[in-house]
Amino acid sequence: MSKIKKTVLAFQNIAQEPSLLNLILNDNEARKKEFLKKYPHRETLPQIRLSDLGEDFNETVDLCFLDGGSLPTDLALLKTLAKGKKNFFEIGTWRGESVWNVAKVIDDCTTFNLSKEEIITLGLNKKYAELHGIISKKNPDILHLEGNSKTFDFNGLNRKYDLIFIDGDHSYEMVKNDTEQIFRNLVHENSVVVWHDYAFNPEKIRYEVFMGILDGLPKGFHQNLYHVANSMCAVFIKGDFKTKPFETLQEPEFLFEVNLKIKK
Repeated sequence: MSKIKKTVLAFQNIAQEPSLLNLILNDNEARKKEFLKKYPHRETLPQIRLSDLGEDFNETVDLCFLDGGSLPTDLALLKTLAKGKKNFFEIGTWRGESVWNVAKVIDDCTTFNLSKEEIITLGLNKKYAELHGIISKKNPDILHLEGNSKTFDFNGLNRKYDLIFIDGDHSYEMVKNDTEQIFRNLVHENSVVVWHDYAFNPEKIRYEVFMGILDGLPKGFHQNLYHVANSMCAVFIKGDFKTKPFETLQEPEFLFEVNLKIKK
């Protein structure tokens, strides 16, 4: 099919189904072009290694290997960062894998999510709504808060947190909102903040999320942002770290040893 015919067919399809235009506008390459107009000198974050964030990196994680979950390295990152921390807060519970794992290291853990009723009101599947927290609610010590991060009074919690995980709605608007809320209300001088889905996979940046992070974060803190190699996470952390440039096609530096065991 010629380019002209493809173009005509594309316009015909969009005319019949206008929502298809969103697929074009939300395409990652289109997002990248938009991103680079605003941040031409920051195409990616510098990378730091998991081994640079904790001595003798060696973590065991629980996960269910289902859709929308984290990589084993994402959860291992959270457990590594949790060491020595006193409390943890996350936006976006989903099944509760992340807070479940962190709660093995930190006793004081809080997870925040839309209520089941509000999820259903958005037109989402009832079963999907009911699956939120299905893992984390098995631990009675984990505090589950419900609300909408656009309107919730985070300042009313009257608390600051050592480790924070942002993993809610991944649209630009909500990543920006959640980042602003967290840094306005819940961080202290030495807080560490992690964003999930900064990348689609360890070698592909998700520019809609990346722009939401940068636009929501005070500019003076941009220098403290890193992409943790072999993960889908960005992290805000103070300190001096050895970094390496991001590459879309990376030669492995090492292998991870993974032992699988079914737990019931």
